Amino acid sequence: MISSPAGHAPRSAGRLLAVGTGLAALAVLLWAVGVTAWQPLTEPVGPWSERLPDAHTYWARDLRFLALMAVVSGLVLAGGGRRPWTLRAVLLGGGALAADVAVDRADPTGPGATVSLVALGWLAVALTAASAVRRDAAPGRDRDVLAGLSVVAVVLALGAVLTRAPTDREPELGPAALMTGLLLLALTVAAALAAAPGWGRARIVVAVGVAVVGGVGLPLVRLVGPADRLPPAAVLGAVLLVGVTVLTRPWPGGRPAWRRYALLHAKVTRRSAAPPRCGAGTTASTAGRTGRTGSPPTGSGRRR
Repeated sequence: MISSPAGHAPRSAGRLLAVGTGLAALAVLLWAVGVTAWQPLTEPVGPWSERLPDAHTYWARDLRFLALMAVVSGLVLAGGGRRPWTLRAVLLGGGALAADVAVDRADPTGPGATVSLVALGWLAVALTAASAVRRDAAPGRDRDVLAGLSVVAVVLALGAVLTRAPTDREPELGPAALMTGLLLLALTVAAALAAAPGWGRARIVVAVGVAVVGGVGLPLVRLVGPADRLPPAAVLGAVLLVGVTVLTRPWPGGRPAWRRYALLHAKVTRRSAAPPRCGAGTTASTAGRTGRTGSPPTGSGRRR
């Protein structure tokens, strides 16, 4: 576990606690709206075409699950990736999935149901955070967990904006997917900054750049037609992952090691493209054709 210096722990811990629980609270709000406002839009309402297979969709359920994963991610961020917080966040996520199934079967609708679910969700987040605070005696951050969290959040954000439905009769899907994706983008940037070995003006500039690229790129991906979203989403994901990597890795000499990353990439590409070698410089393909593996020929290999 890579932790931050003990002298910086109290200040950074309070900052992470506020940011993480705040993002988790926003995720609870999205989940409650998904249950009470978006889910009824996907239910079959008529006796004919709406009851045919694939006429109703599951995009509201998918976005709700992503919101619950954002709740878990926010709590992990709030605790700096330390074990007590991570364990309790995962347990809360499992209980929240079970609660989601039960609430969905009850079919709550309307503003009153939304407010009630938000209040219950915020209470669960507060109790989980309070329990983790009592059990957590170790200061600092687990930078490895936070770096992994930032990568997971990038993938989830892309999954949110790629959410689609088999019909084009869901105008609420676009805004819902975009709000979920932007929330996960905020978790990405916050987790990457928390995983950074140090803060400085240059690293803050990179973090702002990642946020701007994601904040512009996610809506642009959403504007592309459903059948053509995957290529721009892949490009956006690659850019965001590079930014996350730059933020979370050490900077020798105070600047990102761009040149070292590009030589590493070329070396991996060459190794993956070259055939494996057997013995004294003989490739596997050559050995397969000649029957040699780099050892000198023996009499058993002579033709009789």
